[in-house]
Amino acid sequence: MTQPSAPCSRDTVVAPTPCAPASPVLPTPVAPRVLTTPLTIFFAAAVGVIVVNLSAPQPLTGPIRQALGLPDALAGLIAMFPQLGYAAGLLLLVPLCDLLENRRLIVRTLTCCAAFLAMAALAQSGGVFLTCVLLAGATSSVIQMLVPMAASMAPESHRGRAVGNVMSGLMLGILLSRPLASLIAGTVGWRAFYGLEALADALLATVLFFRLPDHTPQTGARYPDLLRSLWTLIRTEPVLRLRAAQAALALGAFSAFWTSIALLLAQAPFSLGTSGIALFALAGATGAIVTPLAGYLGDRGAGRTTQFVSHLAMFVAVFMLGVAGAGWAGFSAGTHPALALGLLVAGAATLDAGVIADQTLGRRAINLINPAARGRLNALFVGIFFVGGALGAMLSGVGWAWFGWTGVCVVILSFTVALFVLGCLGRATRGH
Repeated sequence: MTQPSAPCSRDTVVAPTPCAPASPVLPTPVAPRVLTTPLTIFFAAAVGVIVVNLSAPQPLTGPIRQALGLPDALAGLIAMFPQLGYAAGLLLLVPLCDLLENRRLIVRTLTCCAAFLAMAALAQSGGVFLTCVLLAGATSSVIQMLVPMAASMAPESHRGRAVGNVMSGLMLGILLSRPLASLIAGTVGWRAFYGLEALADALLATVLFFRLPDHTPQTGARYPDLLRSLWTLIRTEPVLRLRAAQAALALGAFSAFWTSIALLLAQAPFSLGTSGIALFALAGATGAIVTPLAGYLGDRGAGRTTQFVSHLAMFVAVFMLGVAGAGWAGFSAGTHPALALGLLVAGAATLDAGVIADQTLGRRAINLINPAARGRLNALFVGIFFVGGALGAMLSGVGWAWFGWTGVCVVILSFTVALFVLGCLGRATRGH
């Protein structure tokens, strides 16, 4: 995808060529050219629904592991595989926007996602389930086909605002997916959650079939050439490499926490059920309020300072999580369960704030590099940091199996230290 107006989009009025019939080609009545406010809300809701596939497995790790008989050391794969699949989809499926008619590509990809989720709901073995959620994660990359389409339908002067509004639906979906999954699973079971998500994606695919404009790419590029261009961008864009690596480490810490926190909260002295865990996730998501502030500070030239503060906030969060759940500094959660739970909520919100601020600044930097390659740059950025998230989920499961919550905190701390060091090196390099 070479520019934000080209991928996954097309004007709904096609001018006839000199050899075409004299009669004009009329606009398709179901494919509005202008991105109106209701259509912006629709796009935001669409990406918000789809992204639930990726984050929801984190609080469901325990029930799914027990139902499918997965060993403790492999429990992290339940949250890791959807994110790993998403990263693969960004690199292998999203470039197809430059080769195939976009509306049919989007609808078919989302339909496949719904089918894989339905199969996951019916899976009776861990291997089948993990394969299904891996493929569902890959086809969830349809999100990165929809966002550029929304941008192309907006006027040039409002394109950045349009992308920001649509991306707000993405962030809202990520933050609400965990409490939503916990509430549904606690009421009707985790299989019902995957079934409902499959139904939602299928209905969304139907609506998109009628609402999206047609677009047949006008390009002579071949699929292998597009894949090779991704490697060229990684090799030649140092800002992309730095920001994507930082985002991967931040999301690794984020995923490590949210993959195992439900296991801790289900144990004494907290002994929370699925509804209680859902409320905890909702309270922890309050860290997302920093998103507009981080973007504003970045635009005002305070990005380096804001990033430094966000990394320090993650250190503070790890300390609170270790004190409340692992007894660091001699604290006893059994003696002060209410205080321990409050520290966990505060730690979750602080960790979320640090991660989201870092990601917001990273997205801003990526979109300032090369407008002609903005689509591919964003696909690479998102794909790389989701690999970090998948790694964090896997290591969290291993840390929990071997050392309990202490092991999880060590994993989170390791990601945070690596992020802090990389951030310092990056700021020093930019300073020179």
